[in-house]
Amino acid sequence: QVQLVESGGGLVQAGGSLRLSCAASGAIFSTMGWYRQAPGKERELVATHTIGGSLKHADSVKGRFTISRDNAKNIIYLQMNSLKPEDTAVYYCNARRPIMGIDMDYWGKGTLVTVSS
Repeated sequence: QVQLVESGGGLVQAGGSLRLSCAASGAIFSTMGWYRQAPGKERELVATHTIGGSLKHADSVKGRFTISRDNAKNIIYLQMNSLKPEDTAVYYCNARRPIMGIDMDYWGKGTLVTVSS
């Protein structure tokens, strides 16, 4: 029932911009966010957005990336500016909701972002 579908990844030059989208369906989530996994590295948090509007951005992307959320459409976005080659990764949409007092996480399949030098 729950589906998270990412889009917007692609190949860009360093210094360029991309906007990722994640369309959620099947539930309303308390927190939605973005994670990424670069080759040879563990998945890391990029940014999160609670339904109440609280934001968190990883230090590595702060000032360059901005997460936003359209609660009515159940979509989150990640505006990525001033992209660097080290931003190259598969970006995953994450959504969380409590079920019987326990947080349940859902994940999209990911969208690849490649930043060339």
